[in-house]
Amino acid sequence: MPVYAYRGVNRAGATITGERQAANKNELQALLRRENITINKMSEKGREFAMPTFGGGVTTKELAIFTRQFSVMIDAGLPLVQCLEILAGQQENKMFEKILTNVRSAVESGSTLSAAMRTHSKVFDPLYVNMVEAGETGGILDTILQRLSAYIEKNVKLKRAVQSALIYPVAVIGIAGAVIVLLLWKVVPIFATLFAGLGAELPLPTKIVIGLSNFIGSIYGLIILLGFGGTVVVLRQWYQTPAGKYFLDSVLLKLPLLGILLRKIGVARFTRTLGTLISSGVPILEGLDITARTSGNAVIEQAILKTRKAVEAGRTLVDPLKETDVFPSMVTQMIGVGEQTGAMDAMLSKIADFYEDEVDAAVKDLLTALEPLMIVFLGGVVGGVVISMYMPLFSMIAKLSG
Repeated sequence: MPVYAYRGVNRAGATITGERQAANKNELQALLRRENITINKMSEKGREFAMPTFGGGVTTKELAIFTRQFSVMIDAGLPLVQCLEILAGQQENKMFEKILTNVRSAVESGSTLSAAMRTHSKVFDPLYVNMVEAGETGGILDTILQRLSAYIEKNVKLKRAVQSALIYPVAVIGIAGAVIVLLLWKVVPIFATLFAGLGAELPLPTKIVIGLSNFIGSIYGLIILLGFGGTVVVLRQWYQTPAGKYFLDSVLLKLPLLGILLRKIGVARFTRTLGTLISSGVPILEGLDITARTSGNAVIEQAILKTRKAVEAGRTLVDPLKETDVFPSMVTQMIGVGEQTGAMDAMLSKIADFYEDEVDAAVKDLLTALEPLMIVFLGGVVGGVVISMYMPLFSMIAKLSG
């Protein structure tokens, strides 16, 4: 009988590893399920295969809808297993359906809901799982799920605001770059050949444009294009490292317009996440740890982790936040008031509401300012190339008419 090495999660959410004899993998799963262990990985004599977690392909919108429906069903008094079974059957996303079916099977076998969700970390992140665990412990799972759905919906709104702020300038710059390269690569050489045949005297702007065209059409243009692509790939890889992510995030935060917007987004996400966790009964230290991991910015993450260490050492929350120089003074002052009055969660929610409105206003102002600038940039560059090509023709026509 073959021996299998396995790794799984028990009812308490702890990771369990070991070895067990079984006729096949299905028998091993059945044996461990009786012991309330959900397997997520196992191997036979060095031949390893992972149990499918079906983590990818589930959008934030789908998760928000599921959480909202789940909270309504729990509030109506339906059993947990029945809720999961109904919601799994309603999913159009087959991957999400398999995830919920797997969670339902684990709960039916005796696992807690949070432990079953923890095995699908790509869909149910630490914030989600810890809040569900707090709801199970306190017997307020329906309330926690309502808070979670509201949090996810606000997070989706925040992401849309960021996307709307970035899509327009990136699209305009991309289109302008493509048009300029096309003009220099295909159109300008035709004019250059015409001018050479006519023996026309070329003004300086026309010489510059023809020189750029010759450069792009040569091997050096291809080398620069490949070099640019390689630089982008290297930067993306460097951004995956802690040092690279911290450096680039710190540079982004110092940019004139975009930096202010990113800082407001970071404050809104920090206060919304921490306020939701605290109001759900998650301890402050654990809440700060989860908030740091979901901040989305390395500079803000490091500031939150430093604050967590200070709080763990016995200090208040407001003083370490001030020392980081990342959060505005208004935010730290309001958090200080929340600490003194014992209404930290309510104060954090108010700050989050304020900064989410600030983000919406900043995005609108940014788009309003960028739109005419982008139009002037696109028209100026493309128009400059076209006019420089017609300048010799104008001078030749003037000579002929004279």
